Amino acid sequence: MATDFLHELRWRGLLHEATPGVGDLLAAGPVIGYIGFDPTADSLHVGNLVPIMMLVHFQRCGHIPVALVGGATGMVGDPSGKKAERQLLDEDTLRHNTACIRAQLARFIDFDRGGAQLVNNYDWFKDIGFLAFIRDVGKHITVNYMMAKDSVKNRLETGISFTEFSYQLVQGYDFVHLHRTLGVRLQMGGSDQWGNITTGTELIRRMGGGEAHAITNVLITKADGSKFGKSEGGNVWLDARRTSPYRFYQFWLNTSDADAERYVRIFTTWTQAEVEARVAEHAKAPHLRQLQKALAEDLTRRLHGDKELDSAAQATALIFGQAGPEALATLTDQQWADVFEGVPQAEVPRAWLNDGLPIADLLSDRTGFLPSKGEARRALREGSIAVNKVKAAEDRTVNAHDLLGGRYLLLQRGKKNYFLVKAVG
Repeated sequence: MATDFLHELRWRGLLHEATPGVGDLLAAGPVIGYIGFDPTADSLHVGNLVPIMMLVHFQRCGHIPVALVGGATGMVGDPSGKKAERQLLDEDTLRHNTACIRAQLARFIDFDRGGAQLVNNYDWFKDIGFLAFIRDVGKHITVNYMMAKDSVKNRLETGISFTEFSYQLVQGYDFVHLHRTLGVRLQMGGSDQWGNITTGTELIRRMGGGEAHAITNVLITKADGSKFGKSEGGNVWLDARRTSPYRFYQFWLNTSDADAERYVRIFTTWTQAEVEARVAEHAKAPHLRQLQKALAEDLTRRLHGDKELDSAAQATALIFGQAGPEALATLTDQQWADVFEGVPQAEVPRAWLNDGLPIADLLSDRTGFLPSKGEARRALREGSIAVNKVKAAEDRTVNAHDLLGGRYLLLQRGKKNYFLVKAVG
């Protein structure tokens, strides 16, 4: 086997807990292991990248990953880490969400080799009746055993429905089914899933025997203790329609040095030697943010491809003044919105530009970028004004030919003072 999986998890800072004997199981040959994903949205988010990378590292170590999309368990709702009952989704919504998640997982896991596959637990639960389930499965686990799980104990004061209480049985049966049909002998997940996973190993033991193991990863937080995977706008999604490639790239680019050093271990497939070399190189000149750039490039390329990575990198260079006017012409409407979000903006009638407008007028009373025409003329004489990244002369006239994408003008004073003009009408 190419690499010891447990060693891989340890040096990457991912390993939280493992059942006794799992190391011997992994050392004996290729093991089939799985992780479940919740289909309550039509996209995974960066928080899901931790279990995704667990499967990536698992496969790279010579084992066989199975990704389970919980089309059935999504109808029940996992109480782990939740303070209140979750809203349940209908079958059509879950089916749509499952299809979207399948496509995202395929960007990371190679399902074309070595038996790796995607499964949906709805496929085996849809034909199991309630009476059959409580007779054949429920009788093997006591209420005392289920009540001892943290996911249940933490909800006793606020209340937990029978539906969510029974979730660990449903997830546990997934492990039983996959153990019987695919030979799955390992389930992985976040540390908050330990109770659900070990219910599965216990069910396998009581429903016919067989070796089954569990490994959990640490729950990732930022260096300041805040939750990983959130930005000011909420979740950072893997679907480009929810979080654009530019914003996804920016999320990684804006991580702190301390977080970047941890993230490159978890979210890349670089070797330990390569990670240590890059971290050491970054430490020589942290202000260059080489580690953050390499991390952002690696993940954006993997998820969105080279073309979107190039666009995100060019858009980033624009806002920091490192790119010329030709790069502006390549921006899409979405990128204009993303890159210049938070930048002062104004809309002007297109007719003003059709007739041509003196630059001093546009800078001052027509947009409010500068407080007066006098201030605008002084800035122009100083040579500190640019239109679409090109320095503007004092007698410059702005017209419709200057519009980029048919509607945008970028005004600039100095290196970092931007103003976006949108032509309307």
